[in-house]
Amino acid sequence: MVPEGSATGPSSTVLDGWFFALSAVVGLWFSYVLLRDGLHPGWPTLLLVVFWIFFSYLVLPRLHRILTAIYLPDYFIGRTRTSDGLLGDPVNLGLLGREGQVHTALSTAGWTLADPVDLRSSVKIVLSVLRGRSYAAAPVSPLHLFDRQQDFAYEQEVRGSPSKRHHVRFWRCPDGWLLPGGFRSDWMAAATFDSRVGLSLFTLQVTHHIDENTDVERDFVVDSVRSALPGASVSMIKNFSSGYHHVNGGGDRIRTDGDLPILDVRVAPTGPDPVKGQQPAPRWPSSVLIGAGVALARGTGYVIAVLGLALDSDASQRALAAFLVIAAAVDAVLAVGILAGRNWARLLLMTFCSVTALAAMADWVTGDGRPDEFHGLLTVGGSVLVILALSAPAAREYAEDVRAEASTAASAS
Repeated sequence: MVPEGSATGPSSTVLDGWFFALSAVVGLWFSYVLLRDGLHPGWPTLLLVVFWIFFSYLVLPRLHRILTAIYLPDYFIGRTRTSDGLLGDPVNLGLLGREGQVHTALSTAGWTLADPVDLRSSVKIVLSVLRGRSYAAAPVSPLHLFDRQQDFAYEQEVRGSPSKRHHVRFWRCPDGWLLPGGFRSDWMAAATFDSRVGLSLFTLQVTHHIDENTDVERDFVVDSVRSALPGASVSMIKNFSSGYHHVNGGGDRIRTDGDLPILDVRVAPTGPDPVKGQQPAPRWPSSVLIGAGVALARGTGYVIAVLGLALDSDASQRALAAFLVIAAAVDAVLAVGILAGRNWARLLLMTFCSVTALAAMADWVTGDGRPDEFHGLLTVGGSVLVILALSAPAAREYAEDVRAEASTAASAS
């Protein structure tokens, strides 16, 4: 039984794909508008900062997601992938052992479990870098393997600097999964050394840059564990991959000899899993909060405009005020529906915002108008932001999860 008000099935999937592609097109166009207007003298130059944030953190990642889905294979090739779909750091280490044994081995060797990436830890690492203060458990950016991000990561800060650190990410291997050649491993890991903070070559985002010789970091992890845990053994799969030079998702050069060590830590005692690795996911994905938040903000703006028109006796102004009241009510209903996981609300709000964005884009193409005034930029930018946020996989998966939970509860009753 499908809960009332859900929008599922092939038609919803097609719409999501269309919105995902449309968001890249209108996002690229609006980025150009911001850049164009930001080059004007005076206060509009502040738009250059907005352009960098919008283009680097929203539009370029969306373009990369679309393109890499076309040309990159979706199976194990010994490389991780970034959240944008780009090839990330090389997978250069395997481990045998239970999760508790891996945690024991790393902590015994002096490694610190990294904090999960959330608002608190993100702000803390930015402040640590700016102030040059230590943050031994600083979060590491998510990389994906087996179609999911790392289960946990460990790190060692260098001389109390958050800009330089040894770090290694871990992924649990799927049940029954074997490495190419039939080799077994319980965990795969990617070990690299962060050498400095800078801008990514491919996304222009602020990121850590890694040292080119990833084999040195791979061997450092193995040696540190074996020194702290004498019973740990290591076997080497020679020429597991061809030795190569390449770049990762941040544009950093990487070099490896292609060997893959398998570190056996099954001699380590199994302790309790750290609490950090078991924190519950937030109730709402950030993309859902952004989409609903923009809708509520727009509705609030309509209400403020209505208050300004309330004193006007002109009939056309009163009609406009009535329209804005209805628009504010619709935005409020859609925002609540999106937070509640209603797929129809998500699709309907993206439809309304698509009409607004495409109309503004058509005016710009035909030369009849351009969103160069502040309120025009704000209106169109909000619409583009909603499409980018609510067409993200996390927003769609949230609606699907809510629908599945409701369906399970209905079946049980």
